[in-house]
Amino acid sequence: MATIQPLTIYPLGVTPGLQDQFGRTMDYLRISLTDRCNFRCLYCMPASGMQFQPRDEILTDDELIRLVGIFAEQGVTKIRLTGGEPTIRPHLTDLIRAFKSFPGIREMAMTTNALLLANKAQDYKDAGLDRVNVSIDTLDPARFRFMTRGGRLDLVWQGIEAADHVGLGPIKLNSVVVRDHNQNDVLELARLTLTRPWQVRFLEIMPMEGVGMIYEDGLVTSAETLSDLESEFGPLEQLPSHDSDPARVWRIPGAAGTIGFISPMSEPFCETCNRVRLTADGNLRLCLLHGDEVNLRDPMRQGASNAELADLIRQGVWTKPWGHAAWEEHIRTIRGMSQIGG
Repeated sequence: MATIQPLTIYPLGVTPGLQDQFGRTMDYLRISLTDRCNFRCLYCMPASGMQFQPRDEILTDDELIRLVGIFAEQGVTKIRLTGGEPTIRPHLTDLIRAFKSFPGIREMAMTTNALLLANKAQDYKDAGLDRVNVSIDTLDPARFRFMTRGGRLDLVWQGIEAADHVGLGPIKLNSVVVRDHNQNDVLELARLTLTRPWQVRFLEIMPMEGVGMIYEDGLVTSAETLSDLESEFGPLEQLPSHDSDPARVWRIPGAAGTIGFISPMSEPFCETCNRVRLTADGNLRLCLLHGDEVNLRDPMRQGASNAELADLIRQGVWTKPWGHAAWEEHIRTIRGMSQIGG
């Protein structure tokens, strides 16, 4: 593991900040720890022929820690660990501890499929992880196995319960709604919020590389899902949410938890975007659905200083596009979700 380098301490209330040309501040970094996964979800990866990156192209632990320190110095306050599946990354507990130790990192979250979470939740919590989002698209074991191409719902559920038990919350459950696959499962997922203080979030499928046919046939808009829920539960109550939160939040009257809708296709939230991504191979990804990236790995391996890397990051963020424009055909010829980190 790398030695954590001391960071510049700025006067109270003063940070350099990462701003783009539209005046948005990027204080949220999503880190893909690996492009590999122990599931093959039909909206994320093709059934076969997935090309994973050679190990030597993936950032090492030391490189990740160094870059997170630089991002922290530039004003990043929140980190989300993603993949692929982040829990299959070796030394994950050590990485969480190192990332959270940097001054300025106030929140550390992780998006996981929870398959391996039951035995590690306490370790992650003790290392500094604050909360988890769990990807779960149905509560039907057979349909879950089909959509994940072999996943076990019982093990995932054990992971969710373990995360809840150790305090990795508030728990958020993410469901990508796909027509003719799990559109009818949203009712049972939403019903979880009646007794549990969790947030169940329904996401629109996006046109990522390798799943074009699924996207074309499977897009279910948030408006459709809301209509389905209100047909079952009656009118939902809309709640306020933070400007930078991509989810619009609702509640079934009297429920302990909430329901979120993330609508990148029908209601893009680009105007309030505050996030950039670090891919597993060390590229600064400026927008999920744009191919624009800034290579940080190669300059770092060629001897770039922290100051030079910080300049690359600042210059890259400045050029972040206004919006994803995913309706444009050429935007779909991009990396797959497991390679970018969601």
